[in-house]
Amino acid sequence: MYDDLYEKMGSIYEQHYMAVYCFLLHFTGNQNETEDLTQEVFTRVVKALPTYDGRVAVKTWLFSIAKHIAIDHYRKQKLYELVSENWLMRLTAKQGIPEVELDNKEEMREIKDALQRLKPSYRMVVILRSVEGYSIRETAELLAISEAKVKVVYHRALKKLQHFLKDSVKGGIPHELA
Repeated sequence: MYDDLYEKMGSIYEQHYMAVYCFLLHFTGNQNETEDLTQEVFTRVVKALPTYDGRVAVKTWLFSIAKHIAIDHYRKQKLYELVSENWLMRLTAKQGIPEVELDNKEEMREIKDALQRLKPSYRMVVILRSVEGYSIRETAELLAISEAKVKVVYHRALKKLQHFLKDSVKGGIPHELA
């Protein structure tokens, strides 16, 4: 019995470690915190694996655990940095804000502040859709919510970002994204 669990755990870890790690890294923006949270995810998986019934895909189950750990961490740590500077540059460049404008450190700070002001459920959808490149369907599966909710949350998150940024960053987020 233990050999079988050991093999399953090894397989789950090998197949999904990087996806969980990247998701949590984008959520925390801090490598040390991400390593701790990723370890916590797999510690919970070890404890819960004997009761895993297979009704949902392993990846969905893992992301559900990671999501809850990230939210718990957020509640405990109100003052963490959401994303790395590189992710912010990619996100804003993709969304039409010229990289030249990102050279201004004040604008970068404003963008980070705006992203941190999003509630965790909005951040998760933005991270999975914009950073990880998951489809609406995949995001819905990973977060165990409906596709309609993913669309609504993503739209609302972009609206919030636009609202937060309209006065602080020159041009804010382009209107067509909202």
